[in-house]
Amino acid sequence: MRIRALSVFEGIVYHCVALDTSNPCRPTLEVDARTMEGDLDAGPLLITVADWARMVGDTEVAKGCLPELKRRRRLEERMGVLHVRFPTWSVTEEALRFITGEA
Repeated sequence: MRIRALSVFEGIVYHCVALDTSNPCRPTLEVDARTMEGDLDAGPLLITVADWARMVGDTEVAKGCLPELKRRRRLEERMGVLHVRFPTWSVTEEALRFITGEA
């Protein structure tokens, strides 16, 4: 599933659209929004589970994806609302070997 973020403020995606709804259990995020300092650099970007499920378009499919998203640590509760999290970067094993001098 490919999602395009249209507005982001302090890590929360407020407006977004699904560009491709195939494979909803593995969502990816593209940002096409004007952002300012603090919008993208303070941790993962978050989309509410309700917004993500709306874009999936099938309640049962969305419910079926939640256990996998949870297992992959892609769910986060913030201010009492469950969100799908989109890390803005992650350390790969290759990068970790380089950082630790084991490359």
